Amino acid sequence: MKPTLVSLPLLGQGPTYAPHGWPPLRLAFRPFYLLAALSAVLLMPLWWAVFTGSVVPATGLAPSLWHGHEMLFGFVCAVVVGFLLTAGKSWTGLATPRGAHLGALVLLWLTARVAAVLAPYSVFFVLDVAFLPMVAILFGDLLVRSKNFRNAGVAVVLMALGLANLGFHLGASGVFSWPAQRALHAGVALLVVLETVIGGRVIPFFTRNVTPGLSNTVPVWREYLLMVATLVSLWAWLQEWPRGLAATVLTLAAMLHAWRLLTWSPQVTLHRPILWSLHLAYAWIPVGLALLAWAVWTESSVSPALHAFSVGATTGLIIAMLTRTARGHTGRPLQVGWVETAAYVLVAVAALTRVVLPLTWPLATPAALVMAGVCYACAFGLYLAVYAPWLLRPRVDGQDG
Repeated sequence: MKPTLVSLPLLGQGPTYAPHGWPPLRLAFRPFYLLAALSAVLLMPLWWAVFTGSVVPATGLAPSLWHGHEMLFGFVCAVVVGFLLTAGKSWTGLATPRGAHLGALVLLWLTARVAAVLAPYSVFFVLDVAFLPMVAILFGDLLVRSKNFRNAGVAVVLMALGLANLGFHLGASGVFSWPAQRALHAGVALLVVLETVIGGRVIPFFTRNVTPGLSNTVPVWREYLLMVATLVSLWAWLQEWPRGLAATVLTLAAMLHAWRLLTWSPQVTLHRPILWSLHLAYAWIPVGLALLAWAVWTESSVSPALHAFSVGATTGLIIAMLTRTARGHTGRPLQVGWVETAAYVLVAVAALTRVVLPLTWPLATPAALVMAGVCYACAFGLYLAVYAPWLLRPRVDGQDG
């Protein structure tokens, strides 16, 4: 049934429609944010059970591969898809999947997560590999129909994540001989690229909007230089360039990201958790690049760098954006309270614990895993306690979405 147009659109906006359909399936952020947060809570104790051998996935994946895959291509990609299929509506002015169409995407993601633990590998392979390319095609179609080619790079990264996931499965299943771990590394690198692009758009913009007189724009030439340095340095790591050269370009990229962050004036956000959480999360990108440069140069473990990226930057940005965008899209003010602030702090503590403790006290690594996991799960448990009812109910302002 076609929704009823209830008002004329304002200049530059799309038309406003009366709310229709089941609220949890009106926009992609609702089911994907909800399920992603729930998976973050459940995956931590499940990871410990897999790590200690108490639970053995039916897929036969090694514990580290199972953990890396489910955190990256399960949890993180659910948030990415929820964000992009919601933002895509604003970016293009076109309708994004909702109702049964959205429900089918959610069901595909969910069955793949269950299959990762309980199903034979062939079932997991088929379900999991289908998800990201399907979303990339949907998102790319929106951009093409709206001629919104400014965001074409985002669609490319989304499809590249799908290819990295395929590479993981082909390696893990033995179809090809490359290591599945390399595909996980590629996935992390792609997320860093995506965060570099989207973070560069929204973090200084959000900061400038609430700070009268602040000028935190950066030279275009430096943005291009930073983007090239980021791509080249991550490629150098993945392709195992000579360690001196790879460490040099990684260090250069780290310095450029740190410089970029400083020009965004993070000091003006100290009294606004909804903003400092974004700046703090982004700060883990230069830290991760510096740690990766050190790991390449010394031929040591890349685990600290990977967790700086995945827990510090990616999860830090996720919890910040999950709160901000969920508030905006449910018609609530962009002001957070102690619960959200506690969630931001818990993710930051999880990152510090997971990255710093194993580096400075290797014998404490098992304790670091437990401590970081508890902080991680509690952060998203707090999110669910406040936001789950909002995600399941209509907007408070009566609008659709």
